[in-house]
Amino acid sequence: MRWTAEQLPDLSGRTAVVTGANSGIGWHTAFELARHGAHVILACRDVERGKQAADRIRSRVAASDLEVAELNLASMESVRAFGTGWNDPLDILINNAGVMAPPKRLRTQDGYELQWGTNHLGHFVLTGLLLPALLAGNRARVVTVASIAHKSANAGVLGANGDEPYQPHHAYANSKLANLLFALELHRKLVSRGLPVTSVAAHPGLAATGLISDPEGAGSTRLGRNLAPVFAKVFAQPAAVGARAVLYAATLAAPGSYTGPQRLHETRGELGPARMSACACDPSLAKQLWITSEAMTGFRYPWPS
Repeated sequence: MRWTAEQLPDLSGRTAVVTGANSGIGWHTAFELARHGAHVILACRDVERGKQAADRIRSRVAASDLEVAELNLASMESVRAFGTGWNDPLDILINNAGVMAPPKRLRTQDGYELQWGTNHLGHFVLTGLLLPALLAGNRARVVTVASIAHKSANAGVLGANGDEPYQPHHAYANSKLANLLFALELHRKLVSRGLPVTSVAAHPGLAATGLISDPEGAGSTRLGRNLAPVFAKVFAQPAAVGARAVLYAATLAAPGSYTGPQRLHETRGELGPARMSACACDPSLAKQLWITSEAMTGFRYPWPS
């Protein structure tokens, strides 16, 4: 499917939250949503970097309607403050922020393995806290950004926060499988209750983003930092191209779908239905993950009666 951000519909009057919007896929997603008329909240851990990102958007889209808000997905206190402090209808939620493959096991402020806590649990709770706002929105959509890396994970995802020997990329794969399982289970729960919110997933393929050089992730070593620019230039597509799948999912993709590039093992190319692992397609595993996530966070979704 030949689709670019130029084909986005007019988003005037719609409000979008993009987590991790200060760089990479998140920034390009926020930029295009703003360019097409949406009121965009850049939800960032580092507010100063978020403001700089907003200024970069304003320099290219003078009439952009932007806000910057603090959101640290590695802190449940921050997630709850953001979610409970939200009082307006919400039309688009982009669960994008994440960390990838720190060489040593790190923990969030609440004691979760960093990738599990940030990539999955933070977004799990955030989405639930914002559910009333999404229900008050106009044909609201939740987009959860997954990855082709999810195919390397397995049913052991349920114990991903355990104390087994730490393998950086396997832990990342677990968090991305959790993202996909979450998006699909959220879709099923919304449909079964007849609620007017769409849940979809997308992945950017192999994109040149800050994840590659993130000092909390793969870029925390000198080798990682030095190799990142070369890897990005030779193997990865630009972040703006990677953001296309997320933007399509945010506006046009079918409910419960998973969108991504189609060529070279889904690392690049035109958009279409992305392939899911057998584990990602397992509703029973998704239900178990949901229950596990509730138990770990102590949070349950405020489904309307």
